[in-house]
This record gives sequence, structure tokens and C-alpha cells, in this order.
Amino acid sequence: QVQLVESGGGLVQAGESLTLSCVASGSIFSINPMAWYRQTPGKQREFLARITSGGSANYADSVKGRFTISRDNAKNWAYLQMNNLKPDDTAVYYCNVDNHGIHYWGKGTLVTVSS
Repeated sequence: QVQLVESGGGLVQAGESLTLSCVASGSIFSINPMAWYRQTPGKQREFLARITSGGSANYADSVKGRFTISRDNAKNWAYLQMNNLKPDDTAVYYCNVDNHGIHYWGKGTLVTVSS
């Protein structure tokens, strides 16, 4: 069974940086794209960034230039480096693995950005 566990969330001030981590169990991680999403109460989950197993990445316009996604296939880790954080970035952040249309999610990690 695939399990994803996010970590690294917390309280930061606007303008600061934070790196989120996601560790995956199971063998599917290294061969599939993974992504980061976030969600705030009352809103749909928002796509942030995606990276293929080969390292090609794409980003939502809202975070392009501020967030960087990366992964370590050998260790089943994925990361989201977040710079110049804004209060609007406050949300629960989730990692996701897409195994041929079957999506796996972690439980999320809360990021709070104060102004």
C-alpha cells in the first residue's frame, strides 16, 4: 500500500522561506509523476507544481518563480522549496503521486504565513 507523509509546515512571516518534504512508501514513487497541491477551507484543492520521474517540472502561475519542486527517486523523497512566502500562501499542502490515473495523497502539512 502506498503511503505519503508530508512534513515541514509551520508558521513563518511574509517574505520568508520554507521547504516541505514528502516521503513515500512503496515502489511506485520513483517511476511516476508527483505533485504538490494546497487547499484552504471552502476552496478546491489547488495544483502548485508537478515533476516527472525524469525531473521535468511545471508550475502553476501563482507560484512560478517562487516555488521549486524536486525529488530524490532513490530515497522516495520529494520537496517543495517555497520562497518569498505571502499570507495568501497559507494553506494545507499535500503531495500527490499519480500512478497511471490512480492518485495517492498524503494527509497534508499546514503552512501559515503571517503578514
